Amino acid sequence: MAEVVVIGAGLSGTLMAYELLPQLRKDDRLTVISQGTVYHFVPSNPWVAVGWRKRSDIEIDLADIMKRKGVRLLTQGARRVHPDANRIELSDGSSINYDYLVVATGPELAFDEIPGLGPQGYTQSICHVDHASYAKEAFEKLAAKPGPVVIGAVQGASCFGPAYEFLFILETELRRRKLRDQVPMTFVTSEPYIGHLGLDGVGDTKGLLESEMREKHIKWITNARVDRIEPGKMTVEEFAENGTVHKAHELPFSYSMMLPAFRGVEAVRGIEKLTNPRGFVIVDKHQRNPAFPNVFAVGVCVAIAPVGATPVPVGVPKTGFMIESMVTATALNIGALLRGQAPNAQPTWNAICLADFGDSGVAFLAQPQIPPRNVNWSSKGEWVHYAKVAFEKYFLRKMRRGESEPFYERFVLNQLNIAKIKEVRTDKEVRTGT
Repeated sequence: MAEVVVIGAGLSGTLMAYELLPQLRKDDRLTVISQGTVYHFVPSNPWVAVGWRKRSDIEIDLADIMKRKGVRLLTQGARRVHPDANRIELSDGSSINYDYLVVATGPELAFDEIPGLGPQGYTQSICHVDHASYAKEAFEKLAAKPGPVVIGAVQGASCFGPAYEFLFILETELRRRKLRDQVPMTFVTSEPYIGHLGLDGVGDTKGLLESEMREKHIKWITNARVDRIEPGKMTVEEFAENGTVHKAHELPFSYSMMLPAFRGVEAVRGIEKLTNPRGFVIVDKHQRNPAFPNVFAVGVCVAIAPVGATPVPVGVPKTGFMIESMVTATALNIGALLRGQAPNAQPTWNAICLADFGDSGVAFLAQPQIPPRNVNWSSKGEWVHYAKVAFEKYFLRKMRRGESEPFYERFVLNQLNIAKIKEVRTDKEVRTGT
């Protein structure tokens, strides 16, 4: 009997549990450690923040689902991983041992790195459904007394797509309420250019997003470092390409939503050889930690080097389909190890993204997500909004059913030639050209 443990029950952790189950042998046991029993669909948080969704619309109680599938769900959370002892210390002081561990914790939100940042300071967030609910309350105050809005992502951030989404969703809702003319809007980002997304762009995301901002009269500041945030005022330094401060800005605001930088969670941060200096888990091409080969990691908690040097630090996003490819590869590799085989599954890290703008949107496909790419495509249109709505309903349905990838999803992805696992050729195949 092997003890397989997953820490985290967000997108990556829940999918990890669903995909691991078919890989387990009869007597193996799967445990998921989470903080509570509720999963929420993070991509819908921008809609919650303007009242287009209620939090109950995007939440799922995992307790019955995990019980039905034979997964042990521990809800007290993990305090510390002890990889030398194959042990996890839980928040209530108890411990559990593991034979194989998958870290799927997501990130810790580093609001404290900038004075005044975050829901405990003077800006809003859409990283968690709780934050999105607070942001909705703040938005209603803005609607009652309109004023300037500042939206964006601070230095070190890696999740830029939701910042753009929320910017345009907020703009759409302001127009619907006939308040847009009373609300000047500015987008502040650490990206070197609009549409960089931490990926050096995908297709023509630069042109598409700049065009959308010009059309909607939204100003922007790139290469931005947020120095501090005070009530109603954000101090921002704009850097030149040579790394010197080009211009200083003091931006007044009545409402602001700024995405923070991420770091690894306390349960793993600072463990030598397991994590990097920011606390993200180091993995090889099989999602496996080189120093502790029975530890894997998937999702936002994985360490990925930046795409290139930028005047202001910019991280790399871990998008939904990219995470799903990590999950599938990890499940296959743990399954192989359980049967005495070497792991050989490698995730493609392909990315399929739908960025909703409320009444239109931008879609992009990057194969792989990190350049150089085999496929590099983006497109804009009203269809993206409806596709995002449909995807939300579809994804929540399969999560409630306890499914990761139904057969019809596999069929569609195969028809589109979008794979989760790389085709790995053996040395013999390379030599013979087969």
